[in-house]
Amino acid sequence: MLTRILVAVVLAPLFFVVLFFLDSIWLAALVAAICAMASFELLRATKVAHHNGMYFFTALAAAAIPVGCWLGLGYLMVPMAAVFLMLTLFGIAIRLYDEERAVRVEDVFMCMFGGLVIPMCLSALVQLKCMDHGQYLVLLPVICAFLTDAGAYFAGVFLGKHRGITKVSPNKSLEGYIGGILSGGIFLLLYGVILQQFAGLTVSLPIMAVYGLIGSAVTEVGDLSFSLIKRQFGIKDYGNLLPGHGGMLDRFDSMTFAAPTLLILVSLIPAF
Repeated sequence: MLTRILVAVVLAPLFFVVLFFLDSIWLAALVAAICAMASFELLRATKVAHHNGMYFFTALAAAAIPVGCWLGLGYLMVPMAAVFLMLTLFGIAIRLYDEERAVRVEDVFMCMFGGLVIPMCLSALVQLKCMDHGQYLVLLPVICAFLTDAGAYFAGVFLGKHRGITKVSPNKSLEGYIGGILSGGIFLLLYGVILQQFAGLTVSLPIMAVYGLIGSAVTEVGDLSFSLIKRQFGIKDYGNLLPGHGGMLDRFDSMTFAAPTLLILVSLIPAF
């Protein structure tokens, strides 16, 4: 736990520097790097063949999508990346068919997930940054993703009685899940108050609470979804890049669900 906290203490200020003091291209570059590493970890964890360039092409597509969103070409970059991956990956599979190094169709689909779906979702952070008051909007999914996890942990430790709600995470309790969702609503309410007091924004606190409750619920589904993949492939973590946290995908798995959800909510019912 101490190592986990120390890593967070080091990385959090770096993220805030990128978010508040640097141009949005730096956030796009950061998200691109996260997406590339997350796709690599996913393919390695799911035992996709690594000897035929599939990791490289998947990571390349994953990194291109956030940059395309920063350029305002997200509507074009995603289909371009999809066509690139389909042609490249199926081309490799066709060439190696019925050989010793043959590529499974399910490997191709896993590459499509890692190279398209994950970066499409995480690119919501770049899109939020490019909106009015973008630096404050980006923190919405960040608060949901990270503080929901903390709220669920402490609620589970101190109040958890009904465990085994899902076999994917049998140690997590119903009280933990509820505590996580309530934490999201409470912390985004507090965030709204802070924005009103110190950023001079007019904020709808009820809408902020809605953001928190929905965002946190989705965050927990995201965490369980990527835990399901780990359970099916018999691994504890996706990697060891971040001591105490696991791999990049271990840290940003729930963000993959939270970021696009908050982007949708902000677009449909803006709070400020």
